[in-house]
Amino acid sequence: MNGGSMDSLFDALPTNKYEPLPVRMRPTELDHLYGQEQAVGKGTFLRAMVEKDTIPSMLFYGPCGTGKTTLAGIIAKMSNSHFVNLNATNAGIGELRNIIEDARKRVRSLQQRTILFLDEIHRFNKSQQDVLLPCVEDGTIILIGATTENPFFEVNRPLLSRLRLITLEALTPKAISQILKRALTDSEVGLGARNLQVKDELLEDIGIFVNGDGRMALNILEQAAAMVHDGEEISLEILEKVVGRRIYTYDKKGDSHYDTISAFIKSMRGSDVQATLHYLARMIEAGEDPNFIARRIVICAAEDVGLADPQALILANAAAQAAHMVGFPEARIILSEAACYVALAPKSNSAYLGIDAAISDVRHKDCGQVPDHLRDSHYSGASKLGHGLTYKYAHNYSNGYVKQQYLPDPLIHAEYYTGVDRGVEHNLLKDWNDRRKDK
Repeated sequence: MNGGSMDSLFDALPTNKYEPLPVRMRPTELDHLYGQEQAVGKGTFLRAMVEKDTIPSMLFYGPCGTGKTTLAGIIAKMSNSHFVNLNATNAGIGELRNIIEDARKRVRSLQQRTILFLDEIHRFNKSQQDVLLPCVEDGTIILIGATTENPFFEVNRPLLSRLRLITLEALTPKAISQILKRALTDSEVGLGARNLQVKDELLEDIGIFVNGDGRMALNILEQAAAMVHDGEEISLEILEKVVGRRIYTYDKKGDSHYDTISAFIKSMRGSDVQATLHYLARMIEAGEDPNFIARRIVICAAEDVGLADPQALILANAAAQAAHMVGFPEARIILSEAACYVALAPKSNSAYLGIDAAISDVRHKDCGQVPDHLRDSHYSGASKLGHGLTYKYAHNYSNGYVKQQYLPDPLIHAEYYTGVDRGVEHNLLKDWNDRRKDK
């Protein structure tokens, strides 16, 4: 049993039937933490540490509704340590120092560790996080932080280096379906006594709609259940009344998924910004992972816009990072900006074709050796081997260009890059050709 008092969140099974369904259904054992098998499944590091009660300081990172607080609660029940639950939004340094001092006393007098669960740790400023450093380092406190924000941006490096990062993934529609089925069949704390009928396909539709948020899924189920009598079926129509909008879904493994993403990419490539936004909207409404969408925009920026507007790749990459950081619903704005830019930008696939042509030669031809004058000469004895002796330093010549052999002998006439006279690449080509004239 746990050695200290805990918030009701970490108490034994809930007894208040009026508590919201997500609270009543909060897992109390690791096997019910659906969708997080990589983090806490059988044979994982964290599961072994929990079962042996040798918890290291950790940081749980993942979107809302993935089970960070729940996992902390399970650890609280399984550990013999004193467990303290704290939320960074309303905790100050004074309260933190009191917890640390109490932890030191417990170690000395009771030989008992203190586990501090600090939710929303990213809300702590640098000085607040710094207070935790010494006690985490010497083991006075076992810190379990939880955050929805990228820890490499929001948590101090010294503190982060002392925490084992545990990533909790956004729940898949299948995992959410398992959570909902448990709620529908559990007669003690769930809806099992009501014998409600729900098709498996509809449960997965809920999973897609909530975009990985198990808490939201249970809230929707509870609200839908309130609209039907015992023994009746929860239909799609009931569900859409609850959420207040049409639920558009497609099977992420089916043809519709691949057709939609294909149409999205081809619309950006074809510079049809209206179609680009349409297919982007379809994917968003279907609950597509924003990271999946962002990756496609980044690829299109490099493959199809390329040197015609190199800024497209910079913007797409920044959008991918921002979308990952903020998540939906705001991510829709970021993805839209990036997708529109890529669609509107001039197009060139010269870099894409160039590297594939070069790779083909490397794979299939005898490419020969690097020319002697280009070889590394920054070591004793290089000159005796003839390395670097006749190399011409480009900056010593007008326009920063000098004609010399760069390709190996067997490929001396190879041409991989064929420029496209469009957008920024037009200027790049003109400058490149001007510098090479009469050389």
